[in-house]
Amino acid sequence: MRVSFKAGLAAGIAALALTFAPVADAQDKTAVVKAVGTWGNLSNFKKHEGPFWNEVIAKASGGSIQGEAKPQTDLGLKGFEIMRLLKLGVFDYAHGLIGYVAAENAVFEGVDLSSLVQDIKTQRKVTEAYFPILAKAFEEIYDAKLLQLYTFPSQMLWCNAEVNSMADLKGKKIRVYSTTLGDFVEGVGGSSVTVPFAEVVPALEKGVVDCGITGTSPAYNAKWFQAATHAYTMRVGWGTSFGAMNMKKWNSLSKAQQTTLETEIAALTDRMWAETEREDAMAVSCITGGACELGEPANMKRVEPSADDLKARDKIAEDVVLARWAERCGKECADDWNKVVGPILGLKAAAK
Repeated sequence: MRVSFKAGLAAGIAALALTFAPVADAQDKTAVVKAVGTWGNLSNFKKHEGPFWNEVIAKASGGSIQGEAKPQTDLGLKGFEIMRLLKLGVFDYAHGLIGYVAAENAVFEGVDLSSLVQDIKTQRKVTEAYFPILAKAFEEIYDAKLLQLYTFPSQMLWCNAEVNSMADLKGKKIRVYSTTLGDFVEGVGGSSVTVPFAEVVPALEKGVVDCGITGTSPAYNAKWFQAATHAYTMRVGWGTSFGAMNMKKWNSLSKAQQTTLETEIAALTDRMWAETEREDAMAVSCITGGACELGEPANMKRVEPSADDLKARDKIAEDVVLARWAERCGKECADDWNKVVGPILGLKAAAK
């Protein structure tokens, strides 16, 4: 039975109100921060988001800030709901994927446009350069203060088909989960298909899709290798994510509490980037039969993009991915991107 968003939202608010019951402050000035994290079974929550709010911030602040975090998976939330609920004040801090908010305004997409960045160090430069633009958008659209940008492991193509170069993607049915990924797929001559993450393995097995796009460690953890044979390692995205606080909550904090939060969240973000870089490399090794600290290695064929693939990607990136995004976002938005991100990548966003 389909439940309307309004009904689902009301139910979600009621459930969250019970889950995040009021906490009695030990002192009048103690701040209690209710946070929602990402997936409870993945490293970002298990190693970083959860421990930070449930343990680290209380110690770092000398008890001035008490945190409480639960992953969205435990709360039964869908990604697109999270910032809407934060704006309503149902909780105080939200972690989520940029893809969750991209539908609200194309400006959010600019930090993680498909296939533009092939290494994590460059992706961090892009996020830092684009941060002020996103901070303004978060404040204007969600009345929220953006405090961090970080990434999940890189997004690649996992195919149950013979894919030995980018040219082999032509005509393939490829699972995507965002508009910009769809732009890339269509740019290489494939067909973009929307399939829920949990249904990708049977979709690969039944030929509903030929390939699926997801992160390296999620693909390993979900055993996509049971249905896919070829790992095409061109990075087509980074799963860039955010941490943002309800602005009223932020403004209610003392200057000292704000400074502590900014300092500790910056250190948290550094740890998350470092962990993701290590995990990304390990997951690719695991899924393609190499050394594996995550479990038993799989045996997918690892296909690295050739120099010709990367050259073709440059053309698709500018002529399709960036051009379509510039049209969605508008001239002013594209001009802002060209000023801060364009010089890093040597690319220009311009509608055709």
